[in-house]
Amino acid sequence: VSLRRELGLEDRGNPMFEGQHSPELVLALFSPVFASAQPDWPPQTRITGFPFYDGHREMEMPAELQRFLDAGPAPLVFTLGSSAVWVARDFFHESMAAAAQLGQRAVLLIGDARNLPPDFLSATMIAIDYAPYQSLLPRAKVMVHHGGIGTTSQGLRAGVPTLIVPFAFDQPDNAAHAERLGTSRTLYRKDYRAARVVQELEALLNNPQYAVKAREVGERLRAEQGTANACNLIEAFLHDPPELEDDKEGAYAFSY
Repeated sequence: VSLRRELGLEDRGNPMFEGQHSPELVLALFSPVFASAQPDWPPQTRITGFPFYDGHREMEMPAELQRFLDAGPAPLVFTLGSSAVWVARDFFHESMAAAAQLGQRAVLLIGDARNLPPDFLSATMIAIDYAPYQSLLPRAKVMVHHGGIGTTSQGLRAGVPTLIVPFAFDQPDNAAHAERLGTSRTLYRKDYRAARVVQELEALLNNPQYAVKAREVGERLRAEQGTANACNLIEAFLHDPPELEDDKEGAYAFSY
């Protein structure tokens, strides 16, 4: 409220419930690589690219995790982001069993002490509360996650194949987009058992096309400037409401 008053902006309602369909400018905060403009979108919609948020940017990789990564080949990374981590149930237990059956090293980003596996952690596995994705994921062999848009975008940017286990909300749709890109497979929560996880991970590990596609998508996303694009559009609109130009992709185009 205070920032709006400082900028001299009028109150246009709650941005979550009343402002999501602006008649003047709508920003789609994801990459045109991830999803392209659709015919039924409002014509004032512009795709900006992902506005990546890297969490605690000042936080370095935990020393014990750094030592683990340096001590052997690239691991599998299992994470439930910042939301599904609170309803993890047996996710990490089944993940550990799958990694053991595959003979793969594993990083478990448990997010909360209550998710610390009761099982004995072998020397090939490590459980960590948090690690910066931008440092960890490029060193992963495969990432398994819930399909939240933040985690999904980070995995795509890192260029790592993924197994997405949707829990709720937009996660099944995000999983479908990633699968269409050829970088990911999907396994629904009710089927997340070690034997099935092993099958899905073997498909990702044994088909080199997943890694090839993941690297290609990662390179494209790392070249984008989603945050800057969004800021430019907002600042231009506040300075002088622009006449938005249509373009084939619906991305990055505006004039004023």
